Amino acid sequence: MAVTQLGGKDPNPLLRRFLITLLLGTALGAPPLRADWKVPIASRKLSNGLVVVVSEDHSAPTFGLCISYGIGFRLEPEGHTGFAHLFEHMMFEGTPDAPKGIFDQVIEGGGGFNNGDTRYDFTEYIESAPISALEPVLWLEADRLKTLDFSLANLDNQRKVVEEEVRVNVLNQPYGSFYWLDLPQKAFNRYPNAHNFYGDFKDLDAATIQDVQSFYEHYYAPNNAVLAIAGDVKPEEVFAAVEKYFGALPQRDVPPRPDVSEPPQTAERRFTEPDSLAHVPALAVGYRMPSRTSHDAVVGAVVGGLLHNGEASILYQALVKDKKVALSVDGGANWPLGNPFEYNGPTLMTSFVVYPPSVTESQLLDAYDGVIARLKAAGPTVAEMERIKTKMKSDWYAELEIPISRASALSHAALFDGTADSVNQTPAEIDAVTPAEVKDFAAKYLVNANRTIIDRVPQANVEKGGRQ
Repeated sequence: MAVTQLGGKDPNPLLRRFLITLLLGTALGAPPLRADWKVPIASRKLSNGLVVVVSEDHSAPTFGLCISYGIGFRLEPEGHTGFAHLFEHMMFEGTPDAPKGIFDQVIEGGGGFNNGDTRYDFTEYIESAPISALEPVLWLEADRLKTLDFSLANLDNQRKVVEEEVRVNVLNQPYGSFYWLDLPQKAFNRYPNAHNFYGDFKDLDAATIQDVQSFYEHYYAPNNAVLAIAGDVKPEEVFAAVEKYFGALPQRDVPPRPDVSEPPQTAERRFTEPDSLAHVPALAVGYRMPSRTSHDAVVGAVVGGLLHNGEASILYQALVKDKKVALSVDGGANWPLGNPFEYNGPTLMTSFVVYPPSVTESQLLDAYDGVIARLKAAGPTVAEMERIKTKMKSDWYAELEIPISRASALSHAALFDGTADSVNQTPAEIDAVTPAEVKDFAAKYLVNANRTIIDRVPQANVEKGGRQ
């Protein structure tokens, strides 16, 4: 199943990743990376607070750029649901000096592409192009950080686009994205983690130009951003160019980060929802994850991979292949709105299981719980551990090999931690996870009192008297 993205231009990041790999990796015949390879990193902070990260890579005459802002849908103010996502769209509506359409014309006309997307803890804007386009792209990004074309026409246009996204991805879609939209709202207690981050229509419709401009002035600030560039560049030349285009932009008053902590969950939460568009039922199970900065979070990422990563995963083999109580299994830690390492507050390990109408929720959960019980009692086998650790490290290096993906990873790491060095530490942290730690993690976190379950049932079944 494709992962849906909260983004302004591209709803299918898996397809985007494939195309990027094809264009910038395979087509260039890039050699495989050594197991001890490290991303080269150089960093600098401008006087206005903008953090700049550069990764030099001369394997192709291209670059990838990512500028991440410390505003995601977890961090948007109460009463303004969906503003982080709405504003991502507004950033493509043009400026007084580069009217709508110029941004795309300059980048795409030079053989590049651009996009943006919103996540829990950041909004990012990405571009990739031949190296000759770097300075024009820097000018464009600095221009829309200086100011935007704040007009009612632009707001109305993008408000309609966002509301249409909601209709397409939620209201008119089987399952309505409940496994990543409804589940957190039921699993968490506090507004930052438990509101409709796609946006309630009443909040979107009530938004004024003043609201939008205030949001921009508070969150779109150089001192709330990290600009990362990876590719055929020299760090000192990039630092000089960034200073040239961004250096005069003033700092802004960024609101303090809200308290995103959650009170401990003490009992299992269970819900049943009708679905008028689904023909077969589906179950979403979400376990609360530990803090991203803890070693347990790395163990949780490995556990999420063991349980969900592909047809060789433990859950797929048990539920689909062996017991035949499920039709498909997807999921993971911080899934599907990011990788297991890119969150900065409460998140879930989610299982999304589509199952046959002939199987009851109880039968499916019994089989599911049997897999979890086995992990608690015996832990993973050596073969299972080697498979998933090799797969996770391979995926991580594959992302870092692509300039735009590397820039994105570096930008997020620096935004969260003040340093991008964690991208080089992740493979070793994955490699260090032991079967005993997996077993302990399952016993501590994969417990009923730490999970929320939604059973999404076809409307026809509800009308016939419900399910057991």
